[in-house]
Amino acid sequence: MNVRTGWLYGGVTTTTTEPLTAADRCDRCGAQAYVRVVLPVGELLFCAHHAREHAPKFAEVATHVHDETDRLLAEHGAGAGAAN
Repeated sequence: MNVRTGWLYGGVTTTTTEPLTAADRCDRCGAQAYVRVVLPVGELLFCAHHAREHAPKFAEVATHVHDETDRLLAEHGAGAGAAN
């Protein structure tokens, strides 16, 4: 019997849609995360820049996208998060 183990084959039973905090960091660069991408197995956190960069890819597989990038304007003013 071939039993597969590890994160890829394990079940993830919880995902959250709670607000993102300063402790939530982008999985790509470590900056503050403003986007949570819920996948069939697990989730990814992205800063606004990397969320825009990877949106075409994760949009194909995401089960939910929790986007708080509108907070950038409220927290940091005009032009925040606009750089690519």
